[in-house]
Amino acid sequence: MKLVIDEARCKGCNLCLLVCPYRIFQEGTKANERGIVVPALDRPERCPNCRLQKLYGRTLCGVCQMICPDQAIRWDDEAPREPQKVVIEF
Repeated sequence: MKLVIDEARCKGCNLCLLVCPYRIFQEGTKANERGIVVPALDRPERCPNCRLQKLYGRTLCGVCQMICPDQAIRWDDEAPREPQKVVIEF
C-alpha cells in the first residue's frame, strides 16, 4: 500500500502533521497550481498502514485519513515489482 495525498483536494490545513503518531508528514515547501502548500511525505515507510495493511487485511491506524476534512488522503495499491536480473562481479 502507498499513501497518497490528493493535491487537488488538499487545502493545506496540516492537520495530518499534527495527528500522525509516526511523523510521516512534513510541511510542504512548494505551492501547487492553486497556490496551496500541500504537506509532503517524510519516510512513509514508518506508517504501519502502508506496510502491514495487506498482511492484516484491515486498516491499522488511519488517523490522518479520518482527520482530513477534505478526504485528500488515501492508500493505493502498489504495482508488484518486476523481477530484475542482478549481476554480481568479483
